Amino acid sequence: MLSLTPRGARAELFVLRRGSVVVTEGELARRTLVARLARLAAIEEVHAVFDGGVGVYPPGAQHLVGLAAWARQHLEQQLDGSLAERMIRELAGIRLALRGELAPEAVDEADRRIIAVMAQPRRLDQIWPLARTPRFRMLAFLYFLRGVDALELEGIVAERSAPTRTLDPRRSAARKTLGVAETADLETIKRAYRRLARSIHPDLQPTANLEQRRGLERRFAEITAAYQAAI
Repeated sequence: MLSLTPRGARAELFVLRRGSVVVTEGELARRTLVARLARLAAIEEVHAVFDGGVGVYPPGAQHLVGLAAWARQHLEQQLDGSLAERMIRELAGIRLALRGELAPEAVDEADRRIIAVMAQPRRLDQIWPLARTPRFRMLAFLYFLRGVDALELEGIVAERSAPTRTLDPRRSAARKTLGVAETADLETIKRAYRRLARSIHPDLQPTANLEQRRGLERRFAEITAAYQAAI
């Protein structure tokens, strides 16, 4: 049993079996689970407790959603061109290696090449040609590894926070709408937008009536416009 408790909120429970979350039969149940995981992943502070001695068997047919596979897909989908360039700047000159105990299972030949190359510390400019993998594909995998703390870094990593600058009033107001600071970096803005979008997207509120749905649509359009102005 895995218990995840966001700060100031109730715990959410997940039944695990061999590294996967057990869900009852049906695509809706799987989609609901994925939405719950994505919402919790967007929260800054979550307390996790795992009890492997508890035997739990939910009713109905059982299906499994692999946590490792979900985490990788969730993180890699966040990487865009801007984040990729930023990661390159942060890790420039740093030697990277895999933490042996956290090394993921390879899902294809590209994974196997990258993992083999990173068996010993190497810089990004050394990993890429040796791994013989498309640049963005390699960066997406490294972004996932970094997100789950599976990278050993040897050297000084560049400061993550963006330099302080004066924002124009429109951009400042947009960031306020999203609930982030004026100095928030792009990754923080994206997390805030995704969190808001998931909470008010009309398609994720199946019980809303017509009037409520129209209100959600207006609010969703508002935060989408704010996101576009904030970045």
